[in-house]
Amino acid sequence: MTFNPVTPMIARIQNLYLFLAALLAAASMFFPFWSFNAGHLILISDFSASAITEVQYSLACYAGTLSSPLTAIVSIAAIFFYSKRALQSKLILLAMALFIGDLLSALTAAHFMNQHFESIGTVITHRPEAGLFMLLPEPVLLWLALQGVKKDDKIANAYKRL
Repeated sequence: MTFNPVTPMIARIQNLYLFLAALLAAASMFFPFWSFNAGHLILISDFSASAITEVQYSLACYAGTLSSPLTAIVSIAAIFFYSKRALQSKLILLAMALFIGDLLSALTAAHFMNQHFESIGTVITHRPEAGLFMLLPEPVLLWLALQGVKKDDKIANAYKRL
């Protein structure tokens, strides 16, 4: 029987968690975070332009546009560092921080859009959309991946003591 170097990487459950987190982060880029209905439908999403030119709103949208793909890239990169558990743990923590940035930027953009409509006296209805709900499982998946890495580290260090 020959040794296949890819088998240990695929056989680890944390890699599945990291892959799912990356998939959700990448998919959330293509769905709106929040919608506003002020006579016409306005969507907040990554890579979308808006008629609002406020600096705070634009910065929040750009932060979300950057952090969504970076979360996906860091999660995928962490999969390939399975032999370096300390580095993999740091990448997972970085992905968690990027997730927090992504979520906060989406909520901040929605807040500034809401403030804009209130300042001009427009009656609006607003609600969260699919992009926001796609983000919500990410921290759980990243936490599970981090726990799997810690478990692997514990097993590897137990064999070193023998």
